[in-house]
Amino acid sequence: MRKFLGWLALVLMVVVGGALLYFRTPDTDPAAMRAKYGGPPSQYVDLGGGLTVHLRDTGPREAPVLMLIHGSNASLHTWEPWAARLGKRYRIIRFDLPGHGLTGPSPSRNYSSAAFVDVVEKVRAKLGVDHMVLAGNSMGGGVAWHYALMYPEHLRGLVLVDASGQPEPGNQSPPLAFRIARLPVLRDLAAMITPRSLIADALPSAFSDKKFADDKAIDLYWELLRYSGNRTATIDRFSTAPDYATAEKLARIRTPTLILWGQEDRLIPVSSAHWLHDRLPGSQLIIYPGTGHVPMEERADQSAADVYRFIEMKALPAPVPSQAAPPAR
Repeated sequence: MRKFLGWLALVLMVVVGGALLYFRTPDTDPAAMRAKYGGPPSQYVDLGGGLTVHLRDTGPREAPVLMLIHGSNASLHTWEPWAARLGKRYRIIRFDLPGHGLTGPSPSRNYSSAAFVDVVEKVRAKLGVDHMVLAGNSMGGGVAWHYALMYPEHLRGLVLVDASGQPEPGNQSPPLAFRIARLPVLRDLAAMITPRSLIADALPSAFSDKKFADDKAIDLYWELLRYSGNRTATIDRFSTAPDYATAEKLARIRTPTLILWGQEDRLIPVSSAHWLHDRLPGSQLIIYPGTGHVPMEERADQSAADVYRFIEMKALPAPVPSQAAPPAR
């Protein structure tokens, strides 16, 4: 019997090993990824402690600063529509958070909200920015309001785009990815097996208009997810306990705040927009019909124009002569 069980275990190991070799998706080549996604105006900024971030800093040097924080498993590329529309009027800073894009994993393996806020603050200080408007989408929106709690003295305005923050209802189970991340065997497999079909099936859920989840976008997400260390970083991040908003936390934010949301967001429902709006003193809420989780891509003209008006009317300490007309709708 023992001999039979030993042979059975050996056969199972061979089968599992063969399956891993067959289905395994290797990391992408870092040099090839930098050539494809990190050309000019990209730069790589050393923040110390072994962390170098992929960053783009464009627009007039002396213009008001708009810093943009992307969402989970996205990259700075999600902000290119706003950079194109607002870049003549503002200095636009956007970068890949640790564990994302061409920045790669954090040496500390710390992907908490506080760790991301620390990276935002280091980028601000490294680039010599005294004051800025900070915008974030999804997870990046959660980072943005956490930053507003910790460093309000550096903010002129806060823009939350389909932002994370509202606690999950008590009767709702965590998303599948988070449940997988807490199971040792499955999390190890997830860091090795990431077929393109997984991204092709998941990405359309971020949009109301599925044309935005085209082959180019799928390749961008799939290739940067497989950038060396990013898959393990994603599992580490999903294993980190979320730091949700509370009424008490949000009531402390006095920075002028604009909330933008897609009416058809399937990832963070529009009810969360109202939840945040009700708890952020004096905030302004704009909801876009026929729009999903990333309005800055799906409603680029309208959302950029709304941000322009907000900054000019609410976020600047005094009127500044504009060098460019507001973005066209």
